[in-house]
This record gives sequence, C-alpha cells and structure tokens, in this order.
Amino acid sequence: MVDVASNPSDAVELALDLYGNDILRLAFSFLKRREDAEDIVQDTLIRFMQSGGVFENEEQMKAWLLRVAANLCRDYLKSAEKKKTVALPEGYDVAAEELLPEGESEVLKAVMALPEKYRSAIHLYYYEEYSTKEIAEILSKKEVTVRSLLKRGREKLENMMKGDRDYAKRI
Repeated sequence: MVDVASNPSDAVELALDLYGNDILRLAFSFLKRREDAEDIVQDTLIRFMQSGGVFENEEQMKAWLLRVAANLCRDYLKSAEKKKTVALPEGYDVAAEELLPEGESEVLKAVMALPEKYRSAIHLYYYEEYSTKEIAEILSKKEVTVRSLLKRGREKLENMMKGDRDYAKRI
C-alpha cells in the first residue's frame, strides 16, 4: 500500500523511480517535445504529492499517474500557450533518439507520426501493456472507442511502414 499523505516526499520519490520513464514516454507520445514532456512529469508528480491519495498497490498508483499525465497533456494541447508557439520549419526532425529503444526507432518514429488520438492509445496498449478497458479509463473514453482507435491506428501504421511516406502527411 502506498500512502501519499503520510510521507509525500517518499511517495513522490517512489513514483518517480518506478514510473518516471513511463510518464515521460506517455507525455512525449502526446507532445512530441522532450522539454514539454518533462514539464508534464513534474506537474504529474506535483499533483500526486498534493493528492494525499492512498493506493492499494503500485499498479493502481501507476494507472492514476498515467491518467493524470494524459489529462495534463490534453490540457496543454488545448491551452493558449500551445497556440502561441511558433511551428518548427517543415521537415525538421525532433525525434528524441534517447527516448527510443534500440531496434525500435523506425516503428516508434512511425507511431510518433500518428495523430495524437491513435498515438496515445497505441502507446498505452503496446508499450505500457494496458488492456483496452484500462486504456479507456486512463483516456476517459469508452472501451469500444479505444478498440476502434487501436484498429485504425494499426491500419495507419501498416500503410506508413509499407513505405507510403506521403500517407503520413494525409492522416
């Protein structure tokens, strides 16, 4: 059992040690910028510390952290701050190679090229190994919607990986 209220700094340290990279990867899959993803990790841990929650096990804590991180990412994407930023020039590759496990960089780059709704579902399913029911809870969507996002996302990935480079621009 993890009791955040009894010792918030230890609970945050535990959460960061166990799930910091998971939160960072999820945020990166939403935002595509390491700096923004790191900000989301910090904000998620602040919310965790402020929550004073009691978690029955580490999996419950992980699900809570990822749900908060996903919500923070969605809020960030909707925010006026995001709309004020200047877009990078066309063709500028910002793929943070240090976040990509060796041997999977091509697939992960293709996943990162997907629209956010497919990208987050695919990331949680294949990289975090959540069930469609758990993903539905994390993303605040219906389970049938998650299955549909996964199916369409896989189709888009298949087309992208077959070499249809212009396909990514059309999605």
